[in-house]
Amino acid sequence: MSAPVALTAGHTLDEVARLGVPTMCGEPTWLTAVRRDATQWVADHGFPTRKHEDWRYLDLEPLLGLPLSPAGWDGPLPASGLAGLAIPDLGGHRLVMVNGRFAPELSRLGSLPAGTRVLPLGSAITDDSFVARRYWPAPGHKYLHAFEALNAALAVDGCVVELGDGVSVAVPIEIAHISTTAEDAVVSSPRIVVFAGEGSSATVVETYIGTGEGVYVTNAHTGVVLGRGARLEHYRLQGESDRSFHLSTLDVRPGAESHFSSRLVAVGSRVARHEVHVRLEQEGATVDLDGLYLPSGEQCHDNPVRIEHVAPLCTSHQLYKGIVDAAAHGIFNGHVIVHPGAVGTDAEQTNKNLLLSDLAEVDTRPRLEIFADEVSCTHGAAVGQLDTDAMFYLRSRGIPEWAARSLLISGFARQVLERFVEGPIRERAEQLVTTHLQAVEGESGSSGGAR
Repeated sequence: MSAPVALTAGHTLDEVARLGVPTMCGEPTWLTAVRRDATQWVADHGFPTRKHEDWRYLDLEPLLGLPLSPAGWDGPLPASGLAGLAIPDLGGHRLVMVNGRFAPELSRLGSLPAGTRVLPLGSAITDDSFVARRYWPAPGHKYLHAFEALNAALAVDGCVVELGDGVSVAVPIEIAHISTTAEDAVVSSPRIVVFAGEGSSATVVETYIGTGEGVYVTNAHTGVVLGRGARLEHYRLQGESDRSFHLSTLDVRPGAESHFSSRLVAVGSRVARHEVHVRLEQEGATVDLDGLYLPSGEQCHDNPVRIEHVAPLCTSHQLYKGIVDAAAHGIFNGHVIVHPGAVGTDAEQTNKNLLLSDLAEVDTRPRLEIFADEVSCTHGAAVGQLDTDAMFYLRSRGIPEWAARSLLISGFARQVLERFVEGPIRERAEQLVTTHLQAVEGESGSSGGAR
């Protein structure tokens, strides 16, 4: 399967939209039309800049100036590829993608409950038993920004998870994204789709890691649709290469009385943007969103979250925490909108940030827009340094400074990590955080952080 847009090393992102989209082998005509429409949207609207309100804190110049080509993969990783990349087994099903393409040799899809299907998106496109066009926006769709449109234009593979009514999958379903390149400026566009039928339940884990010396871009899109009473736990563990650029969008449509939770740990990428959109249109739905971002060096991590309460009696809770070291930059841009008629809304939004260096920077912007009565809505943000009283207390009891700092920083992260389900998923998240903090511990210029 060839990439739908042929890029060359001499093209920048602004030029991608002008290249045209050739038809993939076996691709239905409706999908070709969607790709061309999305490409034209990019050409008409361009890429976001700091003049756009939701991008005002993020500097995209290092990315937009790159000459890009599509990520290729000429063969499987060696059998020891996953072990060499230190991805512990979660004990469930695993679908592996390498540079945005399905890798069957590295995947493990065991016996699934009746009514459950997990398969690569590339297969679903030509499978008549699937209504594949629901995986993409229709022509004429108003995209939020060019990266969303770019994924619709360039995605050739990904993963589809379908849960039938009443189906419960007891073990995690992991979608592991591996970027491996020795070349510079390659881009992959994985597209993930999860449909949870009425009364179903499952856990889906997205893992992103990178290897190789090249610069690469991951531009991922995950769409989730939940039926009435469905329960879905979603996790995203982002540990990409420090030379990479990571852009991801999570779009969620919960059904009535459903429950969706998503938890993020992010330590990788030179520039990372983890975008979340939730639209609560069915009565009684509940959404919990938690995130822990740990940029260091000169990294920048952006976390825009937009939740729209449209239906009555819906609940949304957010807790995002940032641990920012060296000359890194953390961003939280939360936006909760309570539409007219959304009575009984319960919305809570909290962002806390810990600065470990005088050069570390955080921009936090929690927002509430309320157009309905009889609601309970709160929001708040804090940016600070390590509690000097707590440091003094620990030091006075003979604990070395480095150990005291480590205890306080770990304690700050613990509130988010404890929301991860006990077992292999939490252990992997904790290991990702611990390894990262050990790597930055003791760096010169680090001083004080938050409560």
